[in-house]
Amino acid sequence: MIAFVFPGQGSQYVGMGKELISIAKDLFDKASEFAGFDIYKLCNEGPAEELQKTENTQPAILTVSYTLLRETLRFGINPQYVAGHSLGEYTAAVAANVLDFGDAVKIVRQRGLLMAQAQPEGKGAMAAVLGLDNNIVKEICKNVTAGYVDVANFNCPGQVVISGESEAVKKASEVAKQKGAKRVIMLGVSVPSHCLLMKEASEKLKEFISQFKFNDAKIPVVTNVDAKEKSGASEIVDALIKQLYSPVYWQDSVKYMISKGVNTFIEIGPGKVLAGLIRRIDETVKVFNVENMNDLEKILNNVEL
Repeated sequence: MIAFVFPGQGSQYVGMGKELISIAKDLFDKASEFAGFDIYKLCNEGPAEELQKTENTQPAILTVSYTLLRETLRFGINPQYVAGHSLGEYTAAVAANVLDFGDAVKIVRQRGLLMAQAQPEGKGAMAAVLGLDNNIVKEICKNVTAGYVDVANFNCPGQVVISGESEAVKKASEVAKQKGAKRVIMLGVSVPSHCLLMKEASEKLKEFISQFKFNDAKIPVVTNVDAKEKSGASEIVDALIKQLYSPVYWQDSVKYMISKGVNTFIEIGPGKVLAGLIRRIDETVKVFNVENMNDLEKILNNVEL
């Protein structure tokens, strides 16, 4: 049984999707029109600091991921489950026919703008904490007095991400090192996602996406907020809204899909972040990633369709 998974922010890099313009100019043109800037040019020429801005990163990653998804489906590879990490959940929704690609581009562009407006650049931060128990990290965040910080992502055993006000994240990072964290890595994101600092943005996003048509899913979508599968349009929309200010339960999402019989995960989009996490969650499953056409050829020789 196969699951497609889609990456979120942090996977972007200048040069992503470079070879895809020859097979997907239609998608890049459509996405650029809806996003209001030349997505292909930004993906391939940068500058990196512009690609890093959340309002640009989100439609860029979605477009590259969806282009690769379309090619994967053309090769006859079909999933029984889909899931995405944070922003990637929108690509998952498109993959499940919950949402039209063009509408998804418009929504994630607005999502990025609302997130940027909610917290001015530099006021918030996120950091990955490696090698500490989840409960210890939760306790550290709870006891920080320098401002607001909380756990944002439960990614895999020994890796969680914290999010909040910059000073509070720095303080929590220092304490985590003192408590024995192997490493603490500040993330290259411009806003603090998946924490209560995004609550106001989520209310505005809810209002914005109410104008778009969502369908019931043709493939179950395993959502970040509770690591459970959903197929109804309204419950998927609700999960997308809550996701903005709620933790991402990625480890539990992967475990859930495995419990349902998934034994092959294919990450579709730039980078290999999710593939790496899944291998740490369960080393017995097959894991592949598709970020170019050569990757697809390899998968065809190794996946039972």
